[in-house]
Amino acid sequence: MKKILLFCLLLAGLSSAGFAQTVKEGALAPDFSAMKTDGTVFTLSSLQGKYVVVDFWGSWCPWCIKGFPDMKAAYARHKDKLEIVGIACRDTEAKWKSATAQYELPWISVLNPAANDLVKVYEVQGFPTKLVLDPQGKIIKIVLGEDPAFYPYLDELLQ
Repeated sequence: MKKILLFCLLLAGLSSAGFAQTVKEGALAPDFSAMKTDGTVFTLSSLQGKYVVVDFWGSWCPWCIKGFPDMKAAYARHKDKLEIVGIACRDTEAKWKSATAQYELPWISVLNPAANDLVKVYEVQGFPTKLVLDPQGKIIKIVLGEDPAFYPYLDELLQ
């Protein structure tokens, strides 16, 4: 019985090791390409040299929508040093484009590619989720939910 228990514990440890979190503060953000609203392809690595906020959102997410005014104000204050990439998740192309136009999102907006689900790649646990990347593409902050402390953090980082 002890051998079976030991084997099960070992097996559980090995299987969970395969799911170790790789997207975390201090790690490089996984590069990706996705379609923008104008039909062109955007690649995250094209923004190296700037701070980047990667925002996982959806048109169906009230907290995501609620955060847009503060995000737009932060973008207006810092767009010379900062780019925002909104990744619409669990949306159809029509709903994504409609929401992007309706809320007049001034930053790069892409649709989460079905072939390379960025929610899985980035290990997103809820919406909205925002990642702040430094100019070299390293993740320096991950924020789950719409946290009002996020915007003062950006102001301090980018002053």
